[in-house]
Amino acid sequence: MGVFTLQHLLSLVDLSREQIEEILEIAVRLKQELKAGQRRPIFQNLVCGLLFEKPSLRTRVSFEALMNQHGGASLYLGADVGWPSREPVCDFIPILTSYLDVLVIRAKDHQSVVEAASFSRCSIINGLTDLSHPCQALADVMTIREHSQGQKDVKVAYVGDANNVAVSLAEACSKLAIEFTIAAPERYQFSENFLASLGLSANSQTSDPFAAVREADFVYTDVWTSMGQEAESERRLQAFANFQVTSALMSAAKPNAKFLHCLPARRGEEVASSVIDGPQSIVIDQAENRLHAQKGLVAWLLKQG
Repeated sequence: MGVFTLQHLLSLVDLSREQIEEILEIAVRLKQELKAGQRRPIFQNLVCGLLFEKPSLRTRVSFEALMNQHGGASLYLGADVGWPSREPVCDFIPILTSYLDVLVIRAKDHQSVVEAASFSRCSIINGLTDLSHPCQALADVMTIREHSQGQKDVKVAYVGDANNVAVSLAEACSKLAIEFTIAAPERYQFSENFLASLGLSANSQTSDPFAAVREADFVYTDVWTSMGQEAESERRLQAFANFQVTSALMSAAKPNAKFLHCLPARRGEEVASSVIDGPQSIVIDQAENRLHAQKGLVAWLLKQG
């Protein structure tokens, strides 16, 4: 503790293009090493805390696995630790983070992570909030690069709600000069201010999914109703009824276009089973890259690897 320059990742806005490239470079190297059977103890004697308000499969297991694979330790911290109800954040977070080298927070409210970072004594990683999912986006762009095979001028089309996943994906694409477009019903689109903040024009957003995927190399979707939005489920099902990623929609993209989904998926809602289980789907590769991209992130934050 104290030997590292303290830096957090609350959203990808926190990072420059050069920093994202550094993280991805480390991630690729560590992935190659793992595939070759090498597990250097780069996290030896380091501890990662996982402070979660929301349930998780990929985020929890990938962070626990990456620490264990490289000689570190992880601690899962659920409701039993009393955050954020039992004691004030100004007491809880400084104490907790004095025990840790990095803390991953999966919270309902993005402001909870921002507040925690203001009191933290170690680096904090946003493991998901209502506004942002930067770890997912790092895995997404890593996967896009792997399946682009050196191709330039790649286009990503996102079909669905402009939610936390879409926000971070748009930020990542903007940082790395990847063309991005989104199709969503008008009520569920990005604000003009958000688009402007990324240097995206109004043409980057449409209510026509077929227009969005035209000439796309990657077609991405997510659930229409995220955790915490269950009361809106019926209204959202109606609003997004024409936004399902089907074989017909995929055929409007480039012939070799790949399908992406952050998972978990609801087959028959946002995506047809024939697409997510079909030959164009790379969702398993994408999910695996959560492990590798996050290794790159943790190693970069802690100046390891």
